[in-house]
Amino acid sequence: MNQKGSFAKYLNRMGWFFVAPALILFSVFMLYPILSSLYLVTRKWKGFTDSFIGLGNFVRMANDSLFWNALGNNFFLMLIQIPIMVFLALVLAVVLNQGIRRFRGAFRLMFFLPCVTSLVAYSILFRILLQTNGMANNIMLDLNLLSEPIGWLNDSFWAKMTIIIALTWRWTGYNMMFFLVGLQNIDSEIYEAAEVDGASKIYQFFRITLPLLVPVILFSIVTSTSGMLQLFDEPNILTNQGGPANATMTAALYIYRQAFVINSDFGYATALSYMIVILAGLFAWLQIRLLGGNKK
Repeated sequence: MNQKGSFAKYLNRMGWFFVAPALILFSVFMLYPILSSLYLVTRKWKGFTDSFIGLGNFVRMANDSLFWNALGNNFFLMLIQIPIMVFLALVLAVVLNQGIRRFRGAFRLMFFLPCVTSLVAYSILFRILLQTNGMANNIMLDLNLLSEPIGWLNDSFWAKMTIIIALTWRWTGYNMMFFLVGLQNIDSEIYEAAEVDGASKIYQFFRITLPLLVPVILFSIVTSTSGMLQLFDEPNILTNQGGPANATMTAALYIYRQAFVINSDFGYATALSYMIVILAGLFAWLQIRLLGGNKK
């Protein structure tokens, strides 16, 4: 009995020994930053100066029109880009799953490659292509599709469209892969039974495919929404840190500027970050309630 107890204690110690590196890394890079942010959110902290201001950062945030404008830009991009991307990803997944037989693997790779492309590299590439005298405008002018060049990066509306196009190009193939896996997991006997009953392809898509893909679609929408609320790289590189005239300034870019560029106020930047976390959680909850139903 004592030998069994000693062996159990030995196994317990060895278990803690093997998980210790992961626990240490988690504590240093996850737990400590979270706890320190709770401290910073109540301070006016600029590196060498530190003072307690309580809820002062949140009061300042409530009156910060530029932050709310940046958050509005996030919502605008999110409401347009996510539906377009999800629709295109779903169409591509259906076509690859049913309509294309030859070179299916090559097409999958072609659509998936953009999401593994470097964020900086593809943003710079889009910036070069969409200059006023860039390749995109020159091709459309040569084809008489335009009478004058589009100010993709100089006009407020077109700058937002540029970011939407870039994001759609990068992430459509990524979401397509999830939909493709979801489609392949649907039992083919369901479609065979529907065909026997005389159901058309359109009826099968809306009454069989879409309902069975709801969990995958929900996952795609929730993760995409969270990503859009944290959007940083594209407006930072494509439109030169949120230009023109802050038309593409996003909340994450504004937080970065508050912390490292303009004021170096880490306390205020932390409070703004908490607002993004709260909004991401709220949107995820709403989307799960609306699309996931009330199933327990």
